[in-house]
Amino acid sequence: MTDTTEHFASFDGTRLAVHIVGEGPPVVLLHGLFSSAQMNWLKWGHGDRLAASGFRSIMLDFRVHGESEAPRDPQAYPPGVLVRDVAALAEHYGLEAGGFDLVGFSLGARTAIHTVAHGILEPRRLAICGMGVAGLAGWERRANHFKRVIDEFDTIKPGDPAYTARTFLKSQGVDRVAARLLLDAMDDFDLAMLANITMPTAVICGDEDRDNGSAPELAALLPDARYIEVPGTHLNSVTKPELGAAIAAFLAA
Repeated sequence: MTDTTEHFASFDGTRLAVHIVGEGPPVVLLHGLFSSAQMNWLKWGHGDRLAASGFRSIMLDFRVHGESEAPRDPQAYPPGVLVRDVAALAEHYGLEAGGFDLVGFSLGARTAIHTVAHGILEPRRLAICGMGVAGLAGWERRANHFKRVIDEFDTIKPGDPAYTARTFLKSQGVDRVAARLLLDAMDDFDLAMLANITMPTAVICGDEDRDNGSAPELAALLPDARYIEVPGTHLNSVTKPELGAAIAAFLAA
């Protein structure tokens, strides 16, 4: 199916790109760190799978990612900036409580959890992909890993644990200065706030994905969640059709 790309001004005027596929009930999809809607949702057919299931996929490019702007002004990265961008997206498209679904992968999953747990958005259903407990409560450790990738970008060599992330960051053409500012705008999550996420939730994770800790443990902490296992590691689970199929099946149930 053909996707269309639109742009809107977020809460601070930053121009963000949105890719849309399909018609029907809206589903907001949030991609992972250093990635984009194209890389996570469009390239591997997940947007098309949701469209074939009768949904309209609204796929945001976070600031600093994809076709969205990447400002280098530190003032463009207040605490919770991505949550505020998602709220601005919902306002722009008139998404009301219970009238849309929300899906996130990795950083997108983390952002979705923050957004819902703080009562900023109330989706009908929530799908959390590639995320476990450590990726929420231990974000500072994860962020420090990515900051090292940026700070030591030119000296990281093959064999270094950070080399894979460096290679991916380079392939996506992400502005490293802006990305560093974005990482500083995010903090750890209070796991007690998971109790606020009361809508049906799917925690979907690759069977070899341990990057963000235990996904089954995260599902167990949520009031109304099920754990769904799909094939793959953190990097390649998003490339497999099983991920999109699992999301579509959960949202259509």
